[in-house]
Amino acid sequence: MTTLSTADFSQFKLRVNIRTSIENAYRSWATPSGLESWFLGKAVFTDEAGAIRAGDALIQENDEYAFYFSFKPDKPLVTGKVLKTNGKDLFSFTFSKGCPVTISIYTEQNETIVQLIESNLPTDEEAIRKHYINDSKGWIFYLTNLKSILEGGLDLRNKNVDLTNVITH
Repeated sequence: MTTLSTADFSQFKLRVNIRTSIENAYRSWATPSGLESWFLGKAVFTDEAGAIRAGDALIQENDEYAFYFSFKPDKPLVTGKVLKTNGKDLFSFTFSKGCPVTISIYTEQNETIVQLIESNLPTDEEAIRKHYINDSKGWIFYLTNLKSILEGGLDLRNKNVDLTNVITH
C-alpha cells in the first residue's frame, strides 16, 4: 500500500482516449492554432532567430513560447521552451516552474491515446499542494476539453473573465 509519505510526487501521468487520428492529435499540440483551439487564448512561438511561427506551422525543437490563457489575455501566464518534437507523435516543452511536460500519442486497443507526463516536480510539501495538485487538476480539464474539441464537441472553457472559481478555468 502506498502512503502519502511514500508516494512519488515528482511526476504525474495522465492519459485520454480520443476518437481522432494520431496526426490530428499531434497537430493539436504542435501548432499554435492547435493549442489555441482547446487550451490557450493565444500561443506565440518564436524560432531561434526570433521569428514568430504562423498559426498552422509545426512548432520546432528549441522554439520559445508565451502562453496566454483566455481568462488573462493581456499577460503571458507561462513562458518556456520546446524541448523535443518529432513531427508525428512526441512533443515536449517546459511548463510551470520549468518542469518538462512530455506528450506521447499512440494507438492502444484501436484508439488514439494522448499521454501527458509532467516530471521533475518539486517535492516539498508546499510545492506538492500548489504545483502537483493544481497542475494535474488543470491538465485533467484541458485533456477533457481536447477530447471534446477533437471529437466534434463543445469547447468547455470558460471565456467569461468576470466569472471565477469554476472548474472550467
